[in-house]
Amino acid sequence: MPLEITVGPPQLVVHHGQTVFASAPDGQVHTGSKHGLMFRDTRLINYWRLYANGEDWELLNGGALAHFAGRVFLTNRAFPSIDGDVPARSLSLVLGRWISGGVHEDIDVTNHGMAPVRFNLELTIRSDFADIFEVKSGRLVRRGRITTEWSDMAQTLRTTYINEEFRRGIAIAVSAEGSALYANGRLNFDISLRPGASWHACLLTEIIDDGESFQPPADCMADAMNSPAAASLMDWRARATTVVSDSEILNSQFIQAVDDVASLRLPIKDDGQTHILPAAGLPWFLVPFGRDSLIVSLQCLPITDEFARGALAVLGARQCTEYDAARDAEPGKILHEQRLGELAHFKLIPHTPYFGTADATALYVILLHATWRWTGDDGLLERHLDTAERCLGWIDVDGDRDGDGFQEYQTRAAKGGYENMAWKDAGDAVLYPDGRMVKGPKALCELQAYVYAAWRGMADIHDHLGNHGRAGELRARAAALFNRFNDAFWDEELGFYRYALDGDKQPVRTIASNVGHCLWAGIVRPDRARQVVERLMAPDMFSGWGIRTLSAKHPAFNPYSYHNGSVWPHDNGLIAQGFARYGFTAEAAQVARAVGEAASYFVQHQVPELYAGIARTGSDFPVQCLGANVPQAWAAGSAFSMLNAMVGFAPDAPRGVFGLSPALPDWLPELRLDALTFGPADFGVTLRDGKVTVRSGPVGVARYVARDWDRPGCA
Repeated sequence: MPLEITVGPPQLVVHHGQTVFASAPDGQVHTGSKHGLMFRDTRLINYWRLYANGEDWELLNGGALAHFAGRVFLTNRAFPSIDGDVPARSLSLVLGRWISGGVHEDIDVTNHGMAPVRFNLELTIRSDFADIFEVKSGRLVRRGRITTEWSDMAQTLRTTYINEEFRRGIAIAVSAEGSALYANGRLNFDISLRPGASWHACLLTEIIDDGESFQPPADCMADAMNSPAAASLMDWRARATTVVSDSEILNSQFIQAVDDVASLRLPIKDDGQTHILPAAGLPWFLVPFGRDSLIVSLQCLPITDEFARGALAVLGARQCTEYDAARDAEPGKILHEQRLGELAHFKLIPHTPYFGTADATALYVILLHATWRWTGDDGLLERHLDTAERCLGWIDVDGDRDGDGFQEYQTRAAKGGYENMAWKDAGDAVLYPDGRMVKGPKALCELQAYVYAAWRGMADIHDHLGNHGRAGELRARAAALFNRFNDAFWDEELGFYRYALDGDKQPVRTIASNVGHCLWAGIVRPDRARQVVERLMAPDMFSGWGIRTLSAKHPAFNPYSYHNGSVWPHDNGLIAQGFARYGFTAEAAQVARAVGEAASYFVQHQVPELYAGIARTGSDFPVQCLGANVPQAWAAGSAFSMLNAMVGFAPDAPRGVFGLSPALPDWLPELRLDALTFGPADFGVTLRDGKVTVRSGPVGVARYVARDWDRPGCA
């Protein structure tokens, strides 16, 4: 049996809703780490350590039982006591931690030695109330005042942060065998245990946000898997599409992806209604996030439309209505990111919300069209058509800064604005072939592709609504953009599309993965598709673990960088769908298998946000990049994109036909899908030998025939 290698970040993360407790694998938060208890962009606890008479405990093992619950097994080092030395590993300490609103922690200590023991169990808890932006950067500035109060009678430790009207705090109620004492910044428990005896304590952490209270679970860890949070996860699993195949790698990746996106459900209350929005990822992005939430919702349509409905409602309600250069805000624009911490509260950062994204606005329109095609729900159009039309208005005016018919971006903010506003938004992500940063305003290739897809989708919607004049106008504009793009961005010498046009409208001839999104959106001329696919699958781009963000031949290539040579699963998923759209199904399956096999190496098959673009040699394994979010929603959602690429979903719910065009590779001879939601019904299908067998459900399923709205190219 081959050696099984698992890779992943050395941490334990327990989270639910907007509450996340990230720690070292031993469940503790150490000095100088970026871990802690975080809520609404504020770190409430930055240090959490257990001691036995001043000695650290040693980790045996630990892990998550579900996204909201984890357990850690520790043992003691040898330490002196008033009754003599306590031998190493004669005591066990089991820490249970679970979250639903607040945090419930159980501490169970057992004496496995042959003699009685008496010692002081100490728990040090410190709070810095740092804004999550400062936690991430490592540059913390104290602005307000922290106070700590201990009530011996109530056995409650209350720590509060106040900066003018910004107030957050925690209240930790202690329930233990024997009273706790608080001194010298530590909770102290005097423990006496005869051989074989155990001691138990509960710590219930209430979270307080400007007077609003978030209570911890009342029950102990033993009941965590019978809690409402567990029931919600089970219900999600039951409603999600299931996949059964001959590939254990695919099965495991899909199951974990369903759980990962479930764990990132973010309830947002607007006008008395609660919408479920997919958060971008842990631990930094548990907030409304335009681009990520929209792409995740698109990825997840084969398993649920709940995210899409939530994203359309929440992001539409926050659509920009005014100009504000400091926030890169322009009427009709969809937000990039909305933060809820101290820095945003006092407008020290522009994320209130910040609108520095050039792609979310077109993606909103794409999502509206795709969700309508999956559901056939005309009510979606009634609720969101005006928002979508305002998106198109922004595309025409501020999205096209110089009126040349292409989308460009450049921050208008005097400070704090983003240098790059497409999905590769790192400051150094858009480079000339010699490694210099591209001069703005920048017209990236995929931005044109998204607008093309948005115009075509809206034309399809308007045809359905009987607005044939508007539909014809949008379709004509898409056709003109198709021709204009293929003239300006195609590079005959490269045999590839240019990454971008710079601020002087000069071509940026860098080889990057962004061009794969042009296949996904259908703006690539069909006679050029093969060259594009072959270039993306060349050794300098395809690492064996996936397609790199940047060619390994580029002077700035770094396989461990954020956007200049790493592999992003969501990027690969969209590219695989683009390959399949143009008929390159074997290459799509090759990408799907590469990312799936990479996923099999990561702990719990949780696909990280990105991993290193090192070449696969046959004697190595994928390497996770430092700082990558895990779980991360669109990384998990890449499993659904890969499935889409191999199955060829073509939903047409308004007309009652669900198209499928399966092209399964040799390593996946048969695929069974159950609880596949389409319109108002669920159904099940089996795919084998290019045939579709409908096992259940009232809906008609036909082999896919390309219709005008999604056929590549329209020129």
